[in-house]
Amino acid sequence: MKLYDTARKKIVPFQPGPIVSIYTCGITPYDATHLGHATVYVTYDVLQRRLRDLGHQTRCVRNITDVDDDILRKARELDVHYLDLAAAETARFDDDMRTLGMLPSWSEPRATSAIADIRGFIGMVLDNDHAYQSGGAVYFDVNSWARFGSISGFDRETMLALAAERGGNPDDPNKRDPLDFVLWQPSAPGEPSWDSLWGPGRPGWHIECSALALRELGTTIDLHGGGSDLIFPHHECEAAQSSAATGEPFVRHWMHQAMVRMDGEKMSKSLGNLVFVSELRKHYDPRAIRLGIVANHYRTEWEWNDKIMPTAAERLDAWLASGSGEGALSEVRNALDDDLDTPEAVAAIDAAVGRGEGVSEAALLLGVNTLSGPARLEPSDYDGG
Repeated sequence: MKLYDTARKKIVPFQPGPIVSIYTCGITPYDATHLGHATVYVTYDVLQRRLRDLGHQTRCVRNITDVDDDILRKARELDVHYLDLAAAETARFDDDMRTLGMLPSWSEPRATSAIADIRGFIGMVLDNDHAYQSGGAVYFDVNSWARFGSISGFDRETMLALAAERGGNPDDPNKRDPLDFVLWQPSAPGEPSWDSLWGPGRPGWHIECSALALRELGTTIDLHGGGSDLIFPHHECEAAQSSAATGEPFVRHWMHQAMVRMDGEKMSKSLGNLVFVSELRKHYDPRAIRLGIVANHYRTEWEWNDKIMPTAAERLDAWLASGSGEGALSEVRNALDDDLDTPEAVAAIDAAVGRGEGVSEAALLLGVNTLSGPARLEPSDYDGG
């Protein structure tokens, strides 16, 4: 298998051991699952299916960010407790994922479950002289880390612009450098707060993923995923603080899903230009939703339009009518091994259907169960075997 590595900026062999450790950044549960979310998780689901097909076990951890600025703001707007909001939206998300036929996560830890781990992690970074206290907060010192910027490859000007756009607060007067990022911060009135050696407060945005990855998967993980909008600042900061804490490489391979766009902008909660999975499910078989997604390559941005779902539904009908068989199976395996080329895999299955071949085995590698109702999981799917 060969996959594009974001840090190395090229397609390289991906050769993990028998057990593949994967960390994908999960949701901040304050709104329903949109198509951008589904696209990210379908990509890593297909990756896991091919890895399992190759004989590996996969251990995929997907966190739940149940405390951060966005969810606290939404909870205030709705006048509900932030954990009640998180629980309700996580349940909706899990239902969408099950309906789309996703393999269950090996672990799905919540940020609030890791406060002790986060405090210990911050202590490690401080002990290694890569962080400092200022204004009641703890900041990572980017100038102490020569490799800062190596994941994204961005120059300082670009990083400053993205930090300002994506919650990095470069104008914070307590920072030594505008690119320094917060590990622990004082809680505002009415926000949740935990005791720490640096005063009461709550974690910064990036620290939870580092602490959870270390707790769940160990010092170095095989593959880290997420949307391309997380490359900077989130993954850049995560990589720096993780290696600064442990002294070991954090990630062997970085893999990012390109953005889904609508009306010329990336699909996002902040812009409100969303297509919700729950709404699509009212009109289309969930397997057609998957087909609408995998018809696009994970590294290519694509635009949502009204033709996608009717086309996917027609394709699903044709695949369902083909019956059982291994048509296109070798072609699909080859396509997925070539930087997870799902459009090529879809084209190969279409061609096999056109030849009158059954394609159930090849379709299942894309997570599309053509032999029963909407995609179901077998008991063996739950143990990573």
